Amino acid sequence: MMVVDTHCHAGTNWFEPVEMLLHQMDMNGVAKAVLIQHGGNYDNRYLLECVRRFPGRFVAVVGMDVARPDAPAMLERIAKEQGVVGIRLRPRDRSPGDDPLAIWRKADKLGLAISCFLTDAEHAAAPEFHRLVKAMPDCTFVLEHLAGVYITRSPGSATPPYAAFRMALSLADCPNTFIKFGGLGEFAERPARLPLPLTFDEVPPLLDMAREAFGPHRMMWGSDYSPVSQREGYRNALQGPMNLGTFRTEDDGEWAFGKTALKVWKMDES
Repeated sequence: MMVVDTHCHAGTNWFEPVEMLLHQMDMNGVAKAVLIQHGGNYDNRYLLECVRRFPGRFVAVVGMDVARPDAPAMLERIAKEQGVVGIRLRPRDRSPGDDPLAIWRKADKLGLAISCFLTDAEHAAAPEFHRLVKAMPDCTFVLEHLAGVYITRSPGSATPPYAAFRMALSLADCPNTFIKFGGLGEFAERPARLPLPLTFDEVPPLLDMAREAFGPHRMMWGSDYSPVSQREGYRNALQGPMNLGTFRTEDDGEWAFGKTALKVWKMDES
């Protein structure tokens, strides 16, 4: 099974250089990865350099300062770079000027997938965001971090009755939407006593709920390296969801941990 990591950060002004990520990938049998520009960084040169230096291993999802009037034009220029497959946007990002959705429409026109930067399930549940997704049926939207569920940042989203999460999952009605999931440590409480191998005392059924809504063909794993190193670590973030039982067949696992990513991010399957 080819494993693709769809949510990695690398940099020299924040997080770790790409060689640290490559070490984790090689240690854990991860063939390819999507480099996601980290928040507050709009200089994409390092990501593009990584794509060039390690052909076949990486593609890049770039960041843009959407407050700049020339952001759509800048996106069009950088989209011509080899390996640029998407842009990272927050649901509430809007362009200045006459068309608040200019940056979203430009991404759509360029055929770039939009990785939706979500830090709270409430953002993915917002009616305004749902209207935006439905208004752009030909554009690919990828919901990060299980539609924004973090045990630390949005604890209410990881506890019953999961109201905001259920609303976010209703975006599965739009066939142009996909969802990323990471390690169990993103949405399950750290055990007070750490067993070997790592198991969590209680895992909320969020991954199963996402599978029920989207199906494995519209799900993709992403480690969230290097922030994951402060949670369960890279290896556990891969093995946890693999061994949870959510993906019941070999085919399910092949899609959720690789094939969906290859399709959405237009990656070479070799």
